Amino acid sequence: MAETKAQISSVDPVWTQITHEAHEAVNQEPLMGGLVHACILHHKSLEKALSYRIAAKLTSNEMSMLVLREIADQAYQDSPALVEASRADLVAIFERDPACHRLLQPILYFKGYQAVQAYRIGHWLWSKGKCDLAYFFQMRISEIFGIDIHPAAKIGRGIMIDHAHSIVIGETAVVGDNVSMLHSVTLGGTGKEEEDRHPKIEDGVLIGAGAKVLGNIRVGHCSRVAAGSVVLSDVPPCKTVAGIPAKIVGEAGCDQPAVSMNHMLGPKG
Repeated sequence: MAETKAQISSVDPVWTQITHEAHEAVNQEPLMGGLVHACILHHKSLEKALSYRIAAKLTSNEMSMLVLREIADQAYQDSPALVEASRADLVAIFERDPACHRLLQPILYFKGYQAVQAYRIGHWLWSKGKCDLAYFFQMRISEIFGIDIHPAAKIGRGIMIDHAHSIVIGETAVVGDNVSMLHSVTLGGTGKEEEDRHPKIEDGVLIGAGAKVLGNIRVGHCSRVAAGSVVLSDVPPCKTVAGIPAKIVGEAGCDQPAVSMNHMLGPKG
């Protein structure tokens, strides 16, 4: 009975689905066999696959893939919450991104997902006092993915960063759970102050492409920031803001804007 319970507890439907999709991908396109086997089918769990993928992406002449993979493995072993967050991020992308048709896609191809998982390793290093290693991760993530997330920033679960070009998230920024943002979003400061100086994004917020949220301000839960807006003051929960500087232009339009991904303004938005 104990063995049966252990077998049941080890079942991972997300990983099972990913490996199923991986086999299908190889069958449909044999030329992808080397990549798919190296990144997915040679591994026994999602965290092992992610540690390989992150290390393969961030490796350089300055830091070997072997060392980076050992760091990632240690992080996942020490903090199961990292693995839980990676699953939540994966499911969020699958559910919200119409271009994502398989759970396999983000692991292999989506730099937004890959960058966030690499950031999570950097944040773990930062929390352990290994700041220089964390800065190295930040540097390589920026160089490889074009996304600059300070390792001290705090980011929740269920995050979708679509397209992901030119994302900037500052040192004291906090991003809640189930947040969605598009390319060229900045969560930045407004000057040279060194204390708490970056935005606090609550759960369920949708941030449109090119939006800038600046300063130690709060964007309330389930709000929407329209594309191209510059937000300089607090946003109440469940509102839509737009413009430069951003002003309230209406309600959020639904209970979960980050999930619906509806960016349209007006009666239907």
